[in-house]
Amino acid sequence: MRILQLHCDEVEYKPTKKEIPSAEDATTEARIIRDCVLLLISVEEGDDESVVAQVILEMEKAQAQLKCDSFVVYPYAHLSSELAAPQDAKEILQKIEMGASKLGLSIHHVPFGWNKALSMKVKGHPLAEQSKVLRPKSDYTLEVPKKEKETEIVSAALKAEDNLRSQWFIIDLEGNLTPVSEFNFSKWKSLEKLKNYETAKVRAAQQVPPHVNLMKKLGLVDYEPASDPGNMRFYPKGRMIKSLLERYVTQRVHEYGGVEVETPIMYDLEHPALASYLNRFPARQYLVKSDEKEYFLRFSACFGQFLMAKDLQLTYKHLPLKLYELTRYSFRREKSGELVGLRRLRAFTMPDCHAIVRDMEQAKEEFPKRFELSQSVLKEIGFSDTDYELAIRFTEDFYKDHKKFIASIIKLHGRPALVEMWKERFFYFVLKWEFNFIDNLDKASALSTDQIDIENAERYGITYVDESGKKQTPLILHNSPSGAIERDIFGLLEKAGKLQSEGKIASLPVWLSPTHIRLVPVSQKFLDTCKVISEDFEVSRIRVDVDDREESVGKRIRDAEKEWVPYIIVIGEKEQNDPSKLTVRARGKGEIQSTAEELKREISSESSGRPFLPLPLPKMVSKRPSFEMSS
Repeated sequence: MRILQLHCDEVEYKPTKKEIPSAEDATTEARIIRDCVLLLISVEEGDDESVVAQVILEMEKAQAQLKCDSFVVYPYAHLSSELAAPQDAKEILQKIEMGASKLGLSIHHVPFGWNKALSMKVKGHPLAEQSKVLRPKSDYTLEVPKKEKETEIVSAALKAEDNLRSQWFIIDLEGNLTPVSEFNFSKWKSLEKLKNYETAKVRAAQQVPPHVNLMKKLGLVDYEPASDPGNMRFYPKGRMIKSLLERYVTQRVHEYGGVEVETPIMYDLEHPALASYLNRFPARQYLVKSDEKEYFLRFSACFGQFLMAKDLQLTYKHLPLKLYELTRYSFRREKSGELVGLRRLRAFTMPDCHAIVRDMEQAKEEFPKRFELSQSVLKEIGFSDTDYELAIRFTEDFYKDHKKFIASIIKLHGRPALVEMWKERFFYFVLKWEFNFIDNLDKASALSTDQIDIENAERYGITYVDESGKKQTPLILHNSPSGAIERDIFGLLEKAGKLQSEGKIASLPVWLSPTHIRLVPVSQKFLDTCKVISEDFEVSRIRVDVDDREESVGKRIRDAEKEWVPYIIVIGEKEQNDPSKLTVRARGKGEIQSTAEELKREISSESSGRPFLPLPLPKMVSKRPSFEMSS
């Protein structure tokens, strides 16, 4: 096999005409892939799985060297005169794509057997252009999946999930069900995307979603090459955004009545209650060994909170008891092909609020409060109610017995929702809902969620004493008002990416913007004026920085715009003479005239009710290192 490897800023190709009868089906639409490694591949006679294994190892090396996990596998017959038969070549390329996806690499598939117009913009660094010749070797075999299996437990629930037979419906505001095959989606396109994603059960990403480039270019988050895939590094700006979200969700749970606790991140694999619960939860676990004993890393706060609740002396007067923990971190060994950016991680921060309730009636009283809490939290984070769709899951018997209750939840949502219904219950819950964000690749990701758990109180030995002095077993509600914090950042960046694709101005919510106001002095002699103005804003809990670099005013304004700074103010003679009157470049609004007091009120209004943190980086831009991973 012969490969020309090119590290590119951009690759554009357009299938023009089928070259061979066995060419794959494809459209003639032009495709553009940015920030990627282009592999021009000629498959030769005799290439086998040992060559496939070598290619995947080379791709791993390229990922580590180039800090890029997006690959374009491009069939290219022009590097060799000893080509494999078309069917053999196609199979080899498919195996390369499948194996690389299992290692967490994002693969863009280029149709086989076509003439294509190709253009590219290759980066200029020394490793940007490399050629490789790979020959079959008997000591190479394709064993990509085995590495993952050695360090995970696959629960019975997860195995069952692949084989569960679900019935899919759309539920209306009255609680009536329509099979998805009969529902008219013409007014509900986003809901149709959720239906397509859920029923197809294809989770792996075939290309890089927009938020990945945005999180890097904004200097927020990046992959950590020295860690397991799905474990990220957060730079100062990203850490500030994450911390603000963590604090806000925690604040809202406190207001709801949550009692905050902290629990361990690892648990005994052989503990009877925990081992039983593991097999009822559809997730893969990390294993840790200590003193010859095996532990697993938690995938939620359930374990610690349930063990704690078991030791409490509870009566009916204490219920509902709302235990809360912000888990930094929870761990799930998600399939490597699904690990792209912040959408799905192996280590994530989950706000987890469990309510211990007396019985189903109290569960039904508490459930709508948590639903509305979740709606409110997402709205204040920066999501409109049209940014997500509701999926609700239950057993057939639960639907028959509680149709009015289910309909009341749908009415809170205000529009039809997707239903997954099971004939029999396998999981520990009888009802579960999620708000699903639909990204730019039409994949759904759950944000907020809640469940009615009818098993775990008994499993863990949690009891309470009722009015007559008898011990009773409660039910447990599992709620995350926001979903994983990292996934909220993913959603906000995907929203921004969609705006950019539509030619609109992308931004973050003002309260999450690392810098609220950027002051740009016309020259160094106005730095003192910038200091006075910035200190005045800082008293009002506004993040202000100063671009004191020796660059043109135009470049500094453009750089601030690239960082999505909401308000940019150029400081010169006029502002020095009267610092109360300012000409402000407001992101998405253009140039406006404002007084300092008016601008303070505007920023305070947009940040009202949310937590505040100071600048995550030095105030003077010249003092800041670049937190964007170099290629």
